[in-house]
Amino acid sequence: MSAAPPRNRREAVAEALAHIAPRLPVFEADAVLDRALASPGLRGAAPGTAARLALVAYARHVFTDYDDLLGEGYDRDSARHFVLDDLNATLTAWGAAPIPEEEAEADPEGEPS
Repeated sequence: MSAAPPRNRREAVAEALAHIAPRLPVFEADAVLDRALASPGLRGAAPGTAARLALVAYARHVFTDYDDLLGEGYDRDSARHFVLDDLNATLTAWGAAPIPEEEAEADPEGEPS
C-alpha cells in the first residue's frame, strides 16, 4: 500500500524536503519550508525544486559567511565561491547532495539569494 499523496503545497514541499535532506533537524526544516513557501520566485516551482533551492539558500545565509562577504563588498558570485566548502559541509551533514563547484555561482531562476 502506498502513502497518500500530499494534500496541499506545504505537505508536498515538506515531503520533498524530507527526501532531499533526511537528517535536517525539525527546527531547520520548518525554517526552510517557510522560506520555500514565502518566496515569490518559488511559488510556481515543483515541490522538489522549491525544497532544494530554499534549502541551499537557507544554509548559505545561516551557516556560512555569505552575508558578511556581501557586506564587505564582494559580489554574489565571489561570495558564493568562498562559502562553497562550508555550504557543502552543511548540506552533506543533513544528508543532502553537495553543490558541484561548476554550479556554485549559478543563479537558477527563482532561487532566493
